[in-house]
Amino acid sequence: MIAISSRPRLISQNWVTISFASTLYLYPILDLLLADVPKHWHPELRLGLQEALVNSAKHGNKLDPSKKVFVRFSIVQDQYWWVISDQGPGFKPPCKSNQNYRQNATYPPENYCDDEKECGRGIYIIYQVFDYVEWNSKGTELMLCKRVRNNSRLPLVI
Repeated sequence: MIAISSRPRLISQNWVTISFASTLYLYPILDLLLADVPKHWHPELRLGLQEALVNSAKHGNKLDPSKKVFVRFSIVQDQYWWVISDQGPGFKPPCKSNQNYRQNATYPPENYCDDEKECGRGIYIIYQVFDYVEWNSKGTELMLCKRVRNNSRLPLVI
């Protein structure tokens, strides 16, 4: 079940909050989160948001259906904002600076994988898709922003 704090249509500077039990079935949630985003940005932003939501549900909440993922979203001028939080124990985020990470990012990220399992690709994708990425100090909340201007770069082609 998806809970919504108010109607899902966004008005400038108003935040809408949705919450859902930890699940990997994200199609309807992603549709809600992208409802007011220009259509040509949907593929790129869907990928980035899906990675962030999967990380919260799977790694943060360990897919425990009694734990929820919360998403606040808003449009402020030409900026689309999402704040995703989970009820998990948190983790140590890779770094504070999105620009630094984006310019120096490698896949797989250093210090995030052991040799026996695949991990880190979602974090790498998130930093490539969004213009602003910041975790809280506990690693349980992620703030994302995409600036969409008439003169902004074209969507990422994957």
